[in-house]
Amino acid sequence: MSRKVNTKVGTDVTPLIAAWLREQRRQRGWSLDELAGRAKVSKAMLSKIERAESSPTAALLGRICGAYGVTMSALLFPPEKPRGRLLKRADQPIWMDPQTHYLRRQISPLSDLPFQLIEVELPPGTEVGFPAAAYAPIRQLIWVLSGRLDFVEGDTVHRMNPGDSLELGAPDDCLFRNRGRSACRYVVALTRR
Repeated sequence: MSRKVNTKVGTDVTPLIAAWLREQRRQRGWSLDELAGRAKVSKAMLSKIERAESSPTAALLGRICGAYGVTMSALLFPPEKPRGRLLKRADQPIWMDPQTHYLRRQISPLSDLPFQLIEVELPPGTEVGFPAAAYAPIRQLIWVLSGRLDFVEGDTVHRMNPGDSLELGAPDDCLFRNRGRSACRYVVALTRR
């Protein structure tokens, strides 16, 4: 499925997400009921998202991507075709969670590279959680650039400061939490398992 990637914060990507989700479900021959069961998201909510009547949050997208076995980057920034080795900051695709204002920037070129680099800005006082299924197809490393990040991996809390890095363990329910007074910026390096 071909589509233009939005690169401006505030641009509504809801119709693009809706079309991608419908296409993924169609390709798999799944009903809304089947996707709802796999993603643990209500059928009514999935229907609203697929009709572009509701903009999904990062946590909701994480559950849906987990059900499909794809990364959020594959959903938000699909590599339609290689675009060269240089990706200027002004051209890097950006997506903002409508609820938490979590900001996700694809900093690696959209290509067939075996890894991806994503910069995230997590506003103060917010948290974003993802189910273990969202991590099943990937391995990740988190590197904190600024601010403080509490990364909750199952029952373990990793308190991270600027310069700290963490390789994620086996897939588990995870929570990114910023208890600070300023935004936390971190880079996620990911590769498929």
